[in-house]
Amino acid sequence: MASIKRIVAANTLIFSLLAGCATVTPAPVAIDSAVRPAQQRQAQTTLADQPSAKRLKLKIAIGRFSNETRYGRTFVTDEAGDPLGKQASDMLSARLVESGSFLVFERPDLNKILHEQAISGQANLIGVDTLILGSVTEFGRSTTGEVGFLSATKRQTARAKVEIRLADARTGQVFFSASGAGEALAEAGEVAGFGSRAAYDGSLNDKAIGAAVSDVMNALVTKLRERTWRADILKVQGAVAITSGGARQGLKPGDELAVMRSGGSVRSPQSGFTIDLPPTRVATLRVREMFGESETNEGSIADITSGSLTAGKTDGLFVTEMAGAR
Repeated sequence: MASIKRIVAANTLIFSLLAGCATVTPAPVAIDSAVRPAQQRQAQTTLADQPSAKRLKLKIAIGRFSNETRYGRTFVTDEAGDPLGKQASDMLSARLVESGSFLVFERPDLNKILHEQAISGQANLIGVDTLILGSVTEFGRSTTGEVGFLSATKRQTARAKVEIRLADARTGQVFFSASGAGEALAEAGEVAGFGSRAAYDGSLNDKAIGAAVSDVMNALVTKLRERTWRADILKVQGAVAITSGGARQGLKPGDELAVMRSGGSVRSPQSGFTIDLPPTRVATLRVREMFGESETNEGSIADITSGSLTAGKTDGLFVTEMAGAR
C-alpha cells in the first residue's frame, strides 16, 4: 500500500511539473472599484442632469479603404477590390452608423444604388460634408509555442494597423489624420495528451482588424464632433420660425437659439481658400416643440423672442447656439 501511495505521489508531482511547462495565460480576475457604488450612482446622476450638448450630425461617407499590405492580395477575384480593405471599410461604416452621431452615405457600392435608382426611376442622391479615406497599412500573424516532455503550448497572434484621413468634400483639403492598431490572441496548452489543441484560428484576422478600426474610431469621432452645431430656417410664419434639427441633435423645449445672417465669403489671394466673413445676429428664438420621426425629417418650432424674420426671405440665415453667437 505504501508503495502505491509513493507511485501516486510521484505521478502527481510529474504531472504538476509538466503542467507548469504548458501553462496558459490565466483568465483575468475581476477587481472591485475603489469608488463606492453610492458614489458611482451619484456621479451618474450628476452627469445625466447636465444639459446635453447640441450635436451637428455631419453627412459623411467612406470614399476609399484599401489594403496596402501583401496579405490576401492573391485572393482578389472581382471588381469589388481587396477583401481585407473591403472588410475594414464595412466595419468602419457599421461603427459610424452605430454611434448615432452621423448621417452615413454609401460610396463603395454606389454603382449598385445607381442601378436600382435607374430601375425605379427615382434618384435623390445627397452630397456629403466629409469623405473618409483610409487603408490597412499593417497586417500579420505569428505563431509561437513551447514544447516540453509530454507537454506543449501554442500561441497565435494577429496584428493590424489602419490609417484614415478626413477630407473636406468641397475643397479636397485633408484636415485630419489618425491611426489605430489592434491585436487578437489565441492560446492553448496540452499536458500528456490532456488539454486543448490550438488549431488555426481564422477569426483572429477579423478580431484584429475590428480592434484596429475601433481604436481609430475614438480619434475620428472626437474630431468630427468638433464642428459647430448649426441649423437652417425652414419657414417663417408670423412670430414663429420652423427650423431643421430636433431632439436627436440635442434640442429640447426652452432652448434659446440665435438666428445669424451670413457675412458672405471671399476668396483669399494668399491661400486660395474661401474665407467666411463674421455673421451678425438678427433674431433670437426659444424652442417650443419638436417634430419628426428620424434625423432625416426632424425639426423644431420656435417662438421669435427678439429681432424679426420675414417670411420668404431666409436666404443667408442660419441658427446656432446662443453661446456661439457674437
